[in-house]
Amino acid sequence: MNVWVALCVWIGACIVLLSQTAEAKLKEGECEVCIKVVEKIEKMVDEKDRKSEENIENIIRKFCKKALNKEERFCYYIGGTADAATRTLDQVSKKLMSYYPAEKICENLKKSDSQICELKYDKPLDWKNINLKKMKVKELKKILSDWGETCKACTEKQDFIKRIEDLKHKHIEL
Repeated sequence: MNVWVALCVWIGACIVLLSQTAEAKLKEGECEVCIKVVEKIEKMVDEKDRKSEENIENIIRKFCKKALNKEERFCYYIGGTADAATRTLDQVSKKLMSYYPAEKICENLKKSDSQICELKYDKPLDWKNINLKKMKVKELKKILSDWGETCKACTEKQDFIKRIEDLKHKHIEL
């Protein structure tokens, strides 16, 4: 009887371990913001920077100062922004020092904070068929915010539309 109990416990432990490793693997499209940001940061790192964890952390902070929207949120989650409460920046920098691919870095980050992989980019707008007049002011403000622009003198919906139309050539390739 004891042999059967031991065998059942062993099989149960194996199932738990296998399910945990399966969860760690990234699914298609998962962690898209994390992967893109890590790839962008990796392009900024050269050979001499890879010798120092501090250098890589400085590069990450420099990137995070300019990041907007979802990328800025990712930076906050890993501790790359000044107001961040967590500090997992060292996990990223150590992995970059060791030439880990972005997917593996994000897999490891997911284990420590699952919300990192819940970040997704907003779907791009179809600028050839968009009707700004049918959009809400909140949506128009978001377009400007995504571009890193503001409209301080805008009081009416038409003001926001005009501002977007004026700036569209600068931010959109038609």
